This record gives sequence, structure tokens and C-alpha cells, in this order.
Amino acid sequence: MARVLAQTMSNLLPQPVVVENRAGAGGMVGAELVARAPADGHTILFTNTGHSVLRLLVPNPSIDIRTALSPVAIVSEAPMILMAASSFPAQTLSEFISTVRANPGSYDYGSTGRGGTNGLTALMFLQAAGLAMNEIPYRGGAPATLDLAAGRIAMLFDASSTALATTRNGQARALAVTTARRSPSAPELPTLREAGVDADMSIWMGLMLPSMTPPAIRQAVHRAVTRALADTDLRARFTDLGTDTIPNLSPAECELFISAEIDRWEGLLTRSGFRPNAP
Repeated sequence: MARVLAQTMSNLLPQPVVVENRAGAGGMVGAELVARAPADGHTILFTNTGHSVLRLLVPNPSIDIRTALSPVAIVSEAPMILMAASSFPAQTLSEFISTVRANPGSYDYGSTGRGGTNGLTALMFLQAAGLAMNEIPYRGGAPATLDLAAGRIAMLFDASSTALATTRNGQARALAVTTARRSPSAPELPTLREAGVDADMSIWMGLMLPSMTPPAIRQAVHRAVTRALADTDLRARFTDLGTDTIPNLSPAECELFISAEIDRWEGLLTRSGFRPNAP
């Protein structure tokens, strides 16, 4: 999605927009690079929901993501999808919940760590539904999906773009979407709330600038992103990649949104017994 957005922005601006991968520490490496960059609008962080828990996950972080970075745009939102192993004895989400509730601690679910979006989503679901399952951490979504297909784990949350490919080729069973409303990409799937689980969430993608960036530059970047997001070809590509909505938020609204997300997901991890900044 970053590359699609960058290409469209390059077509609209007098200079190219280049995507540079800076992986590591759950996203903190990239966040630190942008936070320390010149505040001239030329270095932008492309991040997602997992950004919300960096303060808890990274030992001795050198920046505070609340104060070192300023959100400038939320470019997309999409659901996670709850998948169950095809061999699991449940055809619906309500049946899945009943089976797990009747056998606490007997079933496993996959994650890429509690700071990953699938781990956070699973924690949200389990806490809201009052269920007890065992977390099995993986080094990535692909090996977790393979174990789900083989029936070695019972549940996995994944982004809709990859989850629907997994379920529609018969490797697993899709039971629900995590958004408040049904997803246009899979309208047949109920929401968590339709099964009585008082929870919802979306995977968002957002752009951030160094916190000292002048307001005029923030507004200029926001206008450029907004123009790109209105492009018909970009919107079609985003839909293909599993995006449900492209929010139209001002920089000030983005600040409030990200602040609320940090509060939400840090609170979830804390309630789960997660030990902050564990090495």
C-alpha cells in the first residue's frame, strides 16, 4: 500500500516519493529514523495499528511515539478476519465460542507476538468473549497460516487481503470480521458483535511526520496525500489489497485518533498481564 500511495503522489508532486524499508524492533527503527529526520516534510513514516504499542514492546525506547511524531493522515482501514481450522468442530462464530468456552485452555491460537496486529486482535477477542486459549507465537504470518491449515492451531486472525485468500481456497474457515460493520469484501461474514462479542477494531495505515514539523508543512503533506487518495486507480488498487475505507481525517483528527489507539492497545496489553519493556 505504501508503494501504491508513493507512486500516485509522485505523479502529483514535482519530486518523486520513494519507499525505504526500515524494519526492526516492531517498527521502532523506522519510527526513530523519522522522528530524528529534518522537520521539512520530506521524511514520512508509513505505519499501522502495531505502532500503538511500541512504547511497551521496545526495551528502553529512545523516543516517545506520542511526542516525537505527529500523525498527518490515516490512509486506510480494513478488518481482520477470525479464521478457524477447517477441522475445528464449529461452523459458526457462536459455535466456536461455545466450544472454546466449554474447554478452557484446551485450544491454541497463532500470533506473531503480542505486539503484532494478529496477536493484539486475538487478545481483544479473548478478553471480550471471556475465553481462555493458548498463544503460539510464530516468526511470521505464513508459518502460522500453514499450521492453521494443518489443524495444529485452532484460530488465527489475519488481515482480510490474505485471510480471504486462505479461506476461499479451503485452507481454513472464515468465521467473522472485526469491524463494527460487515465488510464489503466479504459481506457474508458476520461481525463479532453479531455473535454477542462486545468488541471491534480495524487495521489502519497512517502517515506521520517529525513532531517539530511546522503546521504549514503538515498541511501541505496532508493536501498531497488527500489528492492521491482521491485518485480512482489508487482506490481500486487499495480495494484489491483489502481496504474497506479511506478515512478523510484532518491532521488534528488524526492526532486524536492515534492517541486513542495508543490508550486502547496499551491498556489491552496491560490488562493481559504483559510486562512492559521486557528484553
